Amino acid sequence: MSKNSGKAFDLKIFVRLMSFAKKYKLKFTIATLSTILLAIAAAADPYVLINAINDFSETKDLAGLINNTMILLALLVLQVILQFSFIYYANWVGQHIIRDIRAKTFRKIVAFKMSYFDKNSVGKLVTRVVSDIETIANFFTQGVFMIVSDILKMIVVTALMLIINWKLALIALAVLPILIYATKLFQIAIKATFQDVRNQVANLNSFVQERVTGMKIVQLFNRENIEYKNFVEINNKHKKAHVKTVWYYSIFFPIAEILSSIAIGLIVWYGGFQVVEDSNVSVGAIIGFIKMAQMLFRPLRQIADKFNQLQMGIVSGERVFEVIDTESSIDKSGTTLASNLQGNISFKDVRFSYIENEEVLKGISFDVEKGQTVAIVGATGAGKSTIINLISRFYEIDSGQICVDSIPVKEYDVTSLRSKVAVVLQDVFLFSDTILNNITLNNDAISLEEVKKAAKQIGIHEFIMSLPNGYNYNVKERGGMLSSGQRQLIAFLRAYVSKPSILILDEATSSVDSHSEQMIQFATDQITKNRTSIIIAHRLATIKKADTIIVMDKGQIVEQGSHSELLKISDGYYKNLYEVQFQEVAD
Repeated sequence: MSKNSGKAFDLKIFVRLMSFAKKYKLKFTIATLSTILLAIAAAADPYVLINAINDFSETKDLAGLINNTMILLALLVLQVILQFSFIYYANWVGQHIIRDIRAKTFRKIVAFKMSYFDKNSVGKLVTRVVSDIETIANFFTQGVFMIVSDILKMIVVTALMLIINWKLALIALAVLPILIYATKLFQIAIKATFQDVRNQVANLNSFVQERVTGMKIVQLFNRENIEYKNFVEINNKHKKAHVKTVWYYSIFFPIAEILSSIAIGLIVWYGGFQVVEDSNVSVGAIIGFIKMAQMLFRPLRQIADKFNQLQMGIVSGERVFEVIDTESSIDKSGTTLASNLQGNISFKDVRFSYIENEEVLKGISFDVEKGQTVAIVGATGAGKSTIINLISRFYEIDSGQICVDSIPVKEYDVTSLRSKVAVVLQDVFLFSDTILNNITLNNDAISLEEVKKAAKQIGIHEFIMSLPNGYNYNVKERGGMLSSGQRQLIAFLRAYVSKPSILILDEATSSVDSHSEQMIQFATDQITKNRTSIIIAHRLATIKKADTIIVMDKGQIVEQGSHSELLKISDGYYKNLYEVQFQEVAD
């Protein structure tokens, strides 16, 4: 989580955000030039107005008045054109930059180790990628460019006031130091408030995302009222954070408005006396100075507001860069391609822990030959699923070595290795998309005909065709339109069409009805043929057919052998497991 630096402005984050604009130099330059010209054109308005009023009041020159009016009209048209150019290109640059930042952030996230997601809330990551980065867009469109525009306008107007009448200018600028000081205090106070707002937004997103995802559990255990109370509390914190920003705004803007009005009052008071005394101050100058004072103080109030947009962008930038700068990626220095992977697997004294000094695997060693089917059994928490995570390199081992075809997995290109390893999990994840896209994962190299052929081979083509629109049936979010057994079948087909050298089934046949189990068992037999397969399962039929069964307990291999060999071990772990868990199924 980002920490408040205590500064109203963080230059390092500002420079880093601005560095993304280098790619769009031309559009950035157009927006900047439009800003400069807009400031000059806006300041020219009161100057022409002063001349028009003075000339007509003194000489009654109607032609001169018409000429000045046409000049004012031309300046108005020019300002409209420059305003369009400024708004369009500033927003164009802003949107392209946040697209680049969002892409960079998402690319970083998809490369993180699984351990990063174990420790970080999905809702908070969503906030970083969507909400925080959208705020960075305002950093450019409502922040940087608007502030530059307002500052230039103030500089040009101040210079013009001093040139026309320096005494009247000083009268108008008398309250400026007070307003600048109030603005600085406001900016410092509001930054911490904005950080609190972003934190509360992340907390709210995280809470809602988790409860919506786990709604079945919420309702199943009658947690509706409790979760509602928790939501009300979080929502209230979110409200308080926003109200605090409103409090600062409600103090600052009236003060700015009062000071602006005082400045205009002083101009009228001093200028009026000068006109009465027949001094060198004209009526046109007083009217022009009133207009210029408004042009001076309004941008200053806006700068305070736009500076807040800038600060919000910097606060969001800190949070997004925190994700981008996080080093939690798998070492991808390996260059060996797994294009001709045979599927020989070797674990040599492998130790691994999710949490430091709390080992899950305690020096396990085993070998799987090409084309073999190995089953891994054991109690919950024995380390079975951890093994498959390590083969796919979702985590880095603490010590030991894992080899595939006698080559350490670290030496393989990660993408190439994973393309040759297919995993079917117990909890199948399907995207809100068609069955075809969930099978191919939008891989254009896999055609519909190949998918249909594979589906027929493993016996699930008829099941898919029985659904509305067949392979184009949309399964909705997380595959909610299918039963758990049907989702498993889709997962089997997804694994099969990827033509893996190594197949891993993690409890893939649990929690399904008998009809689905028969189809899954047939699919299992088909996709494991002549393919190195590691099966984590409790189903008797699957385990009995395995070439080797590895029995695990508390992170260690306690027994290893075929089904018949393990049953011969007197008072063996597997034999006891078989008698307790499998005998009823056999009977």
